[in-house]
Amino acid sequence: MQKVDLLAVGVHPDDVELSCCGTLLRQIEKGVQVGLLDLTRGELGSRGSAEIRDAEAAAAAKALGVAFRHQLNLGDGVFENNHSSRLQIIRVLRACRPEVVLCNAPHDRHPDHGRAARLVADAVFYSGLRKIDTEDAQGNGQEAWRPRALYHYIQDYNLKPDFLIDITPYMERKMEIIKLYASQFYRPDAEGEPETPISSKTFLEFVRAKAMAYGRQAGYTYAEGFITSRPPGVRNLLDLD
Repeated sequence: MQKVDLLAVGVHPDDVELSCCGTLLRQIEKGVQVGLLDLTRGELGSRGSAEIRDAEAAAAAKALGVAFRHQLNLGDGVFENNHSSRLQIIRVLRACRPEVVLCNAPHDRHPDHGRAARLVADAVFYSGLRKIDTEDAQGNGQEAWRPRALYHYIQDYNLKPDFLIDITPYMERKMEIIKLYASQFYRPDAEGEPETPISSKTFLEFVRAKAMAYGRQAGYTYAEGFITSRPPGVRNLLDLD
């Protein structure tokens, strides 16, 4: 892992792409260094397998153009917000030292999403405490590091956003990247695979419609919504759309 400006964290490998990869594409085009962190391999998913999802995640990371994609394998569906889990995330935060962290929605249809949101938020805080000792992969001690801001991307539930990012120029690329997770979405040839909430014919239409609905609120064609843990500051009132 290398120093990045922004770290996007998802409990499942496709969470980031479904929820905020339009924003990541926009930031990367502006020269922002972006890293991805998956807390699990998504091994409890009804379709595909952990190995298939590993390959899909690698392809999506390459298409996004991120600096790295790292996986913690905390255990899909069974991870806990405990000291051991927080330490693993803290090691990553101290290794790549992001200014901003994006993570799962604080409340959503999948219970892992809200639990992961709390876990990451706690790890971001504790990462700034110098009396919590961690080591890097080479056994060297790490310095404390607390990111400047934490934002939650919006996932399945239509939560009220605190701010919106215009992703209109990146919407088609976002859809192409999402489709790299072919095991999870509708495929006419997916014989024997169970139906899931995201494998229906209409799910990808829902993704596009949600981006359109959020965009309309701010006068954009497509947008992604985010929730803050504290009010964000603005230095210039004219910067707001």
